[in-house]
Amino acid sequence: MATITASGGVLDVSSIVSQLMAVEQQPLAKFQQKQASYQASLSAYGSLSGAIGVFQSSLGALTKAADFNALSATPSKPDILTASATSKAVAGNYKVSVTQLAQAQTLTTPGIASNKSAIGLGGKTTLSFQFGSVSGGFGLAGTGLGSSVATNGISNGSLTINGTAIATDSTTTSARALAEAINAKSTTTGVTATATPATTDGTLFSTFGDVSTATGTYALKVGGVEIAALGADASGISAASLDATLAGPSTELTALTNAGISFTGTAAGGDLVFTRADGANLEIEEVVTGDVMGGIGNADNAVNAGFSATATSTVALNAANASPITIAGSNPAAAGLTAGTGGAYLGGAFTQDANVASGTVTIDSTNNSLEGIRDAVNKAGLGVTATIVSDGSSTPYHLVFTSNATGANSSMKISLSGTETDPPDAALADLLGYDPSGTQKMTQTSAAQDTKLTVNGIAVTSKSNNVSEAIQGVSLTVTQTGDSTLAVSRNTSQVKTNVEGFVKAYNDLAGSLKKLTGYNADTKSAGVLQGDSTAQSIQSQMRRMLTSNITGISGAFSSLSDVGIGFTKDGTLALDSTKFQKAIDTNFADIGTLFGAVGKTTDNQVSFTSSSSATKPGTYDLEITQMATQGALTSGAAVPASTTIAANTTWSVTLNDTTPSSSKNMAMVTIPAGTYTPAELAKVVQSSINGTTAFSSAGNSVTASIDADGKLVVSSAKYGSTSNIALAAGTGTTTDSLFSGSTAVAGLDVEGTLGGHPVTGSGQTMTGKAGTDVEGLKIEISGGTAGPRGTVSFSQGYAYQLNNLATTMLGKTGQIASRTDGINQSIKSVQKQSDAFTDKLAGIEARYRKQYAALDVMLSNMQTTSNYLTQQLSALAANS
Repeated sequence: MATITASGGVLDVSSIVSQLMAVEQQPLAKFQQKQASYQASLSAYGSLSGAIGVFQSSLGALTKAADFNALSATPSKPDILTASATSKAVAGNYKVSVTQLAQAQTLTTPGIASNKSAIGLGGKTTLSFQFGSVSGGFGLAGTGLGSSVATNGISNGSLTINGTAIATDSTTTSARALAEAINAKSTTTGVTATATPATTDGTLFSTFGDVSTATGTYALKVGGVEIAALGADASGISAASLDATLAGPSTELTALTNAGISFTGTAAGGDLVFTRADGANLEIEEVVTGDVMGGIGNADNAVNAGFSATATSTVALNAANASPITIAGSNPAAAGLTAGTGGAYLGGAFTQDANVASGTVTIDSTNNSLEGIRDAVNKAGLGVTATIVSDGSSTPYHLVFTSNATGANSSMKISLSGTETDPPDAALADLLGYDPSGTQKMTQTSAAQDTKLTVNGIAVTSKSNNVSEAIQGVSLTVTQTGDSTLAVSRNTSQVKTNVEGFVKAYNDLAGSLKKLTGYNADTKSAGVLQGDSTAQSIQSQMRRMLTSNITGISGAFSSLSDVGIGFTKDGTLALDSTKFQKAIDTNFADIGTLFGAVGKTTDNQVSFTSSSSATKPGTYDLEITQMATQGALTSGAAVPASTTIAANTTWSVTLNDTTPSSSKNMAMVTIPAGTYTPAELAKVVQSSINGTTAFSSAGNSVTASIDADGKLVVSSAKYGSTSNIALAAGTGTTTDSLFSGSTAVAGLDVEGTLGGHPVTGSGQTMTGKAGTDVEGLKIEISGGTAGPRGTVSFSQGYAYQLNNLATTMLGKTGQIASRTDGINQSIKSVQKQSDAFTDKLAGIEARYRKQYAALDVMLSNMQTTSNYLTQQLSALAANS
C-alpha cells in the first residue's frame, strides 16, 4: 500500500492523488494486454492469409489439365519462323520450307495535280468494295512483232525488264524466240513470257483460183510444210482440193499437225486460217517457176508470180508476284512493248469471297477530292486503308488503297454506281474503277497473296503469316522465306518445375502454420495461434484434401502417392523424383487430370467448356431434347438465273433483335449494283450484311446460300432464341421480288438434361442449374441430333480443389475473414471497456483531489491555529 505523506505542514495533494490513481489504474494494463493479444492474433492471421495467397499462386500452373499436355515447339531457324504447340500436337520433327509470305493488295490511282480540288461534278456516287480472289495472270500484253523483226531480229540492248537486260540478236525473229530470251532471265526479273499463237490473215484465202501450170511448177507451203504441188503442164489444185487434203487423212495433214500447225475455215469458203500454237513465225509461201496461173489472191486465169506472207505473234508478260513490270531499253517497241511501269490482270476473273465483309461509301460534292475520298473511306471502316502519296512530279498526288487483310482472297473489286436514274460521276469512275476481270483504272502495286509453305513436303497455304493447324496443334508465325526444321516435344521439364513449386509452396505454408500454431521447445514459447480452432481447421482441411483420392477421375492416377508425392514424418510434402519421372514416361497425359479440373465427353460433337467450384465430380448422362437452331429467312420463290441489283439499292435488315425491339439491331444495308447468278447473289448479300458497321461492331453476322429448291436463305450466324433476321423494303425493287412471301423462322436454344438434372440452354451451350450436382458445368453441343448423346465426366484435381479451398478461405465470408472479423470486434469491445474505465478513473481522480484539497485546507488552518497558540504560550511564559 502506498504511504501518504505531507510536506511543510501542508499536504502534497498531487503526489498523494497520483499515488492513489496508480493503484486505481492497474486494471487498464489488463485491457492493454488483451488488446495486444488480439492484435498479435490479427497480425498472425494476416501472415497466414499471405502464406495461403502465396500457396494459391503456385497452383495457377496446375489447375488446367490441358497445360500439362502442352508441348514446346523449337525451330532451328527462328529468323524464318516461330511456333507454339498445344496439347493436340504430336511430338516429332518437321521440315518446313517457306516460299512466299502473305501480303495485302495495294491499288494506286493515276497522279493528279491537287489533293484538295474537286474531282468531277459532285454527283452522288456510291463506291462499293468487294473482296475475293482473282484468277488469270498479271502482266503486260505486247503488240505484234513487225516484219522487220521477222527478217532482222531484235538487236541486243533493245529490251530490259525490271532492270535486267534481255539478250536478243538477229536470231530473235519471232515471239517464240523472244519469249525464250525473256524466260532465260526470269530468275532475276521475276517475269515470264508466253508467246501467243501466230495466226494468218483471215482474208488471205478469200480468193483462190484454180492452179494450172504450162511450162512451170507450183508448190504451196505452210510453215515449211508442202500441202500442194504441181509439175509442168498440170492442173488440179483448187480450193476444194485443198480442203480435201486438209480434211485428211493425208500425209500433208499429218505433217502440219507434227509441226504444231492447225487450221480453221475452208479455202472454198474464203476463210481458211492457219495457226502456229508455239508463237513461232508462220510463213505462207507459193513457190512458182515458169508460167503458173491461179492460186492465192488470183483468179483462175491470172498469172501467179509467187507469193510469201509471214504471220508473227506477240508476247504476254506475267509477273510471278503480280507486281508492276518496268520496261526499258534502247528499243522496246521492237519487242512489241512500251517503255514504262505497269501491269494489269490479263483475262482475269474475280470471285467474291462471301466470308469477307464488303462495304460502300458515298462520294458527292462534299467530299469529292482526294482528301475527301480518303477520309470517307477510312471513316467507313470498309476493311481498306486509304492514304495519299506524292511522287514529286507535275501530277504528284496518288490515292492509295490497301486492304487491311492479307491473303489471296482479299483482292479488291471497286465498282461505282450512281442513283437509279443517274450514272456514277464519270471522273470518279475513270479514277477509281477497278475490276480484275474488266476495266482496271487503278494500278496494282502489291498483289494480295497467301503464305505458301511445305511441311514435310506437303503444300500448305494460309491467308496470313500466322499459320494454324498446318501441323495439328501447332501455330506457326513465318517472317521470311527459307527452310527450317521444327522440333515438337513434350514440355516435361516445365511440368516437373510446376509440381516442385507446388510441393515447396505447400511446405512453406505448412511451416507458417506450424510456427503460428505450434510450441517452440527451444525458446519455450507458443505460437500466436496455438489452440486456435480456425487455424487448426485450415491445417486439417488441406492435409485431408491432399491425402484423399480424386473421385470421378479416369486415368492411371488417382492420388498424389501414385506420382511420387507424399507426406514425411514432419508433416511436409516430398517428391520422389524417380517415381515422378516414371509417371511422366509412362502416363504423361494422366498427370494433368490429377491436378486440374477435367471434363471429358464421349460424343465428339459435345465439348466441355468450364465448371464452377460448386460442380460435383462424376459421370453424367447427356440427353438432348431439342437441338439449338439459327434464325433464318427464306425467299418466297426460287432465285432467277440472273438477278440485277439496281444502283443505290438498300435493304432494311434487322438481325438478332431483342424483346422489346431495339433500334441498334437494325441497319440499312447497301447491296452493290450488278447482275448476279444465284450463287453470286448469295455471296454479295452475305458480305454486304456482314460489312455493315452496326452488325459487325456488335459481333453479329449472317450466312447466305441457295437451298435445294433454288431459294435464297439468309441465316443468322448466332444460335438460340435471340437468333433472328428480318428484311424490309428499302430502296430499289429487288427486295420485293426476292422476299415476297418469304418465311422467317426464329432460332431455338438447346434443351435437355445432364444426369437427369435440369440445365439452362443458351444457344448451343448448356449450363447446370444452381442447387444440382451439375451446377456450373458448361458444355457446348455443336452438332448432331436430339436424343441420348453419351456421357459427360468431370473430376476436380488436387490443385483445382486446393485453389477453390484457398479462394473460400480468403474470401469475404471465409474462415479467415470470419475469424479476423471476430478479433476486430473483440478489440473494439476491449477498447470500449477501457474507454469506459478511463472515464470512471477521471471521476475517481476528481473526488480524490477534492477530498485531499479539503483536508489540506483543514490541516493548514490547524497548523495556523497551532502556530498562534504556540506564540501565545511562549508570550505568557515570558511574562511570567
